[in-house]
This record gives sequence, C-alpha cells and structure tokens, in this order.
Amino acid sequence: MARLPRLTLPGHLHHVIQRGNNRQSIFADREDFETMLSLLADNAQKFGVAVHAYVLMDNHFHLLATPTTADGLPQMMQAVGRRYVQYFNRRHARTGTLWEGRYRSTVLQPERYLLPCMVYLDLNPVRAGQVAQPGDYPWSSHAHWLGLRHDRLLTPHALYWALGNTPFAREAAYAALVQAGIGSQEQAVLTSSALSGWALGDAEFVQELQKHTPRRVTQGQAGRPALRKTSE
Repeated sequence: MARLPRLTLPGHLHHVIQRGNNRQSIFADREDFETMLSLLADNAQKFGVAVHAYVLMDNHFHLLATPTTADGLPQMMQAVGRRYVQYFNRRHARTGTLWEGRYRSTVLQPERYLLPCMVYLDLNPVRAGQVAQPGDYPWSSHAHWLGLRHDRLLTPHALYWALGNTPFAREAAYAALVQAGIGSQEQAVLTSSALSGWALGDAEFVQELQKHTPRRVTQGQAGRPALRKTSE
C-alpha cells in the first residue's frame, strides 16, 4: 500500500511528532537538548514556521507549529533532522540512523485543540514520571507561557493572546488550564491524529480543509469531490 502523503497546509496549525529509532534516546544530556532547541529556533525563522509550543523528551519530541508556506515545515524538519543527527553521531561517537523514519504530523483545528494540545505537551513529562509538576521540566515551552523565562523559539498564537488583556492575565489563565489538565481520551485523540496523519477538528473545519488539498484529510472521506458529512 502506498504511503499516505503528509498533510501540510500553510497557515494551519500542525502537531508534529518525531521519534527516535526503535524508541532509543535522542538526547543524552543538557548539551543535546540545547543544541536541538537552537537548531529549531534557527530553522523555524529561516523557513517561516511559527512554533507555538514544544516538549523534548528523552526519545521523542513534539511541536505545535504554523508554517507560512507549503514547504516551510518539511524544510525545517529536514534541516533540523539532518544537522542534529550529524551533531549527535559526531559527539557520541556513533553512526547510522537516529530517527524512526519521517516525522509524523497532522493539522488541528486551533479553536478546539490549540490550548488542549499545549497542555498535553506540558504534561508529557509528568505522565512519563520524570517530574511531579510541569514547571519542574526544563525542556518544554511551559515556563515561557507562564512568564518564567523567554524562549526565542516560540511565537504566540492568537488564541493564547485571547486568554487575557495583560501578560499576567494570560499567564494565570494558561496556568489554570495546565492545572486542570486534559482527559485520557483527548490525550489519545491528539496522539493518534498526529501519528495517523488524519486532520483533527469538527465537520465544518474538516470540510473546509478538504477544499485546499487533493489528499484525503480524514479516514472517512474519499478525496476532493462532493463533500458530504460522514458518520464516524
């Protein structure tokens, strides 16, 4: 069966997951994490990709990002992936692949999923048992959105700005969202959509999205013609 083309659309919110090959570690220490963040920041700017949130785990990482061009996100991920593997192999005296194939991604409806996905990323280290609180983990965007540090990689999404009229109000509102958390079903949906490549949103969002690409955007839809609501 032919591999499904990756769904990448400019101006839309994407959830990206890149895993280490065979779930192996892709970050060994602080220098590795910092190198990846630097590569992401440089190439996000170079290729016109606004990164809204991230978490770097030992053997994978997540991004929430909006590319300004059709090629921006794949170009950024290709450049970062190639440069990081060269760095990692040289520094740790190893050879061969580091990644579990190509990165996975899909398009999310921001009004429904931007903030839940940001919370999902922030809580990833807590779910993994690495820290007790998301603020204890240094390799995510959590601290930036709570006003605890400035991260040059990050660009605020309009829906984050809408949380309040002042930085303090936005930070407090976002902290409350993280404290409330998200349910296991929503976690599973956010993960599976990125891994499968099917768009995540309501019927109206999906139908509008389909108008902009010949590639099927959900598993239940067949191509571009006569868009119809389907029961899931």
